Amino acid sequence: MIVELITTGSELLLGEIVNTNSAYLSSALNQAGFDVVYHSTVGDNRARMRSVMEIALERADIVITSGGLGPTLGDFTKEVMADLLGLPLCLHEPSLDKIKCFFAHRHTHMPVNNKKQAMVPEGSYILNNSCGTAPGIVIQHNNKVIIHLPGPPHELKTMVKDELLPYLSKHYPQEAIIVSKELHTYGLGESTVDETLRDILLAQSNPTIALLARPGEILVRITAKANNTTVAEELIADMEKQIRARLGNIIFSTDDKTMEEVVAESLLSNKKTIALAESCTGGLVTSRLTDVRGASAYLIGSVVCYSNDIKEKQIGVPHQTLLDYGAVSEPTARAMAEGVRRLNETDIGVGVTGIAGPDGGTPEKPVGTVYIAVAGKDETTCRLCHFTGNRTTIKRLVSQAVLNEIRNYLNR
Repeated sequence: MIVELITTGSELLLGEIVNTNSAYLSSALNQAGFDVVYHSTVGDNRARMRSVMEIALERADIVITSGGLGPTLGDFTKEVMADLLGLPLCLHEPSLDKIKCFFAHRHTHMPVNNKKQAMVPEGSYILNNSCGTAPGIVIQHNNKVIIHLPGPPHELKTMVKDELLPYLSKHYPQEAIIVSKELHTYGLGESTVDETLRDILLAQSNPTIALLARPGEILVRITAKANNTTVAEELIADMEKQIRARLGNIIFSTDDKTMEEVVAESLLSNKKTIALAESCTGGLVTSRLTDVRGASAYLIGSVVCYSNDIKEKQIGVPHQTLLDYGAVSEPTARAMAEGVRRLNETDIGVGVTGIAGPDGGTPEKPVGTVYIAVAGKDETTCRLCHFTGNRTTIKRLVSQAVLNEIRNYLNR
C-alpha cells in the first residue's frame, strides 16, 4: 500500500524546528512493509492544507498527518480533513475524560479549549495517547485510510509503536517486510564509492543500494524486501559480500556502530593502550574515545598541547624541530606522538597538529592542513591531510581521520 506523510506546521517551513517526525515514520513504516512514497509539509493555512490533502488522497492508499491536533486556533488538521471528507466532528467522551484526568493528575485546571482535542470525525477509530492530551485518529473512507497523529515527537513515537503499528498489522497485513543494513565507510568520497560500485548500482533490484553522505563518512545502505526476515537477511548478505569485495577496508562498521566504538573494541581486543597529544582538535579525539564505556582500560592519558611551549615542555617536542619546521609539520606531529607515548608508557601514541582556521593559513600550509602521526614500539607513521569547512567542521573531520588512522594501525 502506498503511504504519504503530511507534516503540518509553519515552524517546519520556517526552519525553526527539524522535521524528525517524517524520518521516524518513514523508517518505522518501511520496516513494517509499507511503502512510503511521498512526503509533504504544509504550513498553518487551511486552503493550502486542504490542497495538499486532496493531492495525497488521489495518489496514496494511506495518508498520515502529524501535527495540528492541539487545542489552539492554529491547530486545525483534523478539521480540514473532516471538511474535505464531509464528516461532522463529534465529541469522543472517553478522550475528554482522559484529558480531564491528565490535568487533574497535575492538579491544574483544564482550559476550555482542550475540549477541542476530544472532537473527532464521525466514525473514527481512536489511538490512545499515553504521553499527551491529543488522541490519534484513524478514518476509513472510500477505500482510503487517513491517520492523524500528534506533532510532539515523543507523543508521536510512543503512539506509533504502541498503537498505530499494531493497528496496521492487524487490519492491513503486508505480504512482505523490509530489512536494511548500513555499511559505514571512510576514506573515499561519495562519487568514488559510486564509481567503484557502478555496475552493482545499475543492476540493483532487490536488494536496493543507496549511498548516503554523512559528515566524515559515506553510508552504503542495503535494503531487501522479502516474505520474512530470514530471506531478506540472506539477500542482504549476498549483496554485502559483493560490496565488501569492492570496498574492502574502507568499511569500518555496520549499522549504528561509530568509529570510536570500532577503535575502542580494537584496542581492547588487541590489549593495547593509547595516549594522545592533540593540538588543533583541542581534545576532541580523546572526548570521542571516552564516550565509549570502558575507556579507562585502554586510554591512559591525553594532553591538549595547543601552544608550542606545552608541546616542548610537556610532550618533549625538540625546540629546534619547532624552529626549523613549525608547529604544523610532519616532524612535529611525529615528535608529539612519540613524546606522548613515552610520557605515558603506552603501546600507542598519537599526535595531531594542524590549522583549523579561519585564520592562520599560508599558501604553503592553507587552513585545513593537518598532520596525524601514530607511534608504536618499532615504527611511527605520519599522514598529511587536507580538509575544508569551518572551524567546527574541520575539527570534527580531523577527529574522524585520527580515529581511522588508529584503526588502520591496529588492523595491520
